Amino acid sequence: MGSIYGARLSGNADVTLIDTNCALVERINSSGIILEENGSERCFSVKARLSAEGIEEADLIILFTKSIFSRQALSSVKCLIGKETYLMTLQNGAGHERILSEFQDMEHIIIGTTEDNGAVLDLARIHHGGNGVTNIGFISGNPDKVFLERLKDVFNSSGFDLRVKENIELIIWDKLMTNASLSALTAVLQCDMSYIAENAYAFRLCRTLIKEATEVANAMGLGFDEEAYASRIRDISLRNRGSYTSIMKDIEKGRKTEVDTISGAVVSKAEELGISVPTHRAIVNLIHALEK
Repeated sequence: MGSIYGARLSGNADVTLIDTNCALVERINSSGIILEENGSERCFSVKARLSAEGIEEADLIILFTKSIFSRQALSSVKCLIGKETYLMTLQNGAGHERILSEFQDMEHIIIGTTEDNGAVLDLARIHHGGNGVTNIGFISGNPDKVFLERLKDVFNSSGFDLRVKENIELIIWDKLMTNASLSALTAVLQCDMSYIAENAYAFRLCRTLIKEATEVANAMGLGFDEEAYASRIRDISLRNRGSYTSIMKDIEKGRKTEVDTISGAVVSKAEELGISVPTHRAIVNLIHALEK
């Protein structure tokens, strides 16, 4: 996702990609980023660095690391964060603003989610699976209108569909509901997405996760319909036979997951609100156990 956004935005802004993978940085600087989309491919010339040292303060920093690396990533680019620098997260899950607020005031933090998706085919070669809406919102609720217009102009002229939402938490939790039920279970069961709806025991557990998450979301005032979500998540499951979630693949390949900002986000918010979510708590512990 970082390559997709960095490549596209580079045509309308001064973009620098920062990564810890030396081979990737060298490939981007020598050959650019190749995006495969809509049946064709295009090469983008983008600057890439292993370090932020020597770069002037940024107008906008977009964080696309896994959430488990957010603090480490932001610490490594502290020199880019000035008083007027905005920090944006489009990462999976919820609650990312807690870490972002350690590096910038709330008035300069943007949270959001995107329907765009991508897959790494090779070093600096990315398949862009399809365009979608990028929804964002400001934590402060009172954004700088001049910056906001610049932001929308740069994103939309780069081929994105950026929309600013007043209640961004509603959209983030809408996506979280699927990840914290369907996706989390595929990680525990090491199965494809369709198995959850097709297996009665798996779907019974999925329904319990939906019920708990809905109770938390509605205590936040988000107004979710439990039955409607159960039906929708069942349809998503059945439509994706042979498809595997990223969190399932992380467990399969022995990688650390983002469970703390997915199922863990439900647990954290439930604790704040005094709600019991034992099934989500069990899922968090199970996935962490499987990481080992």
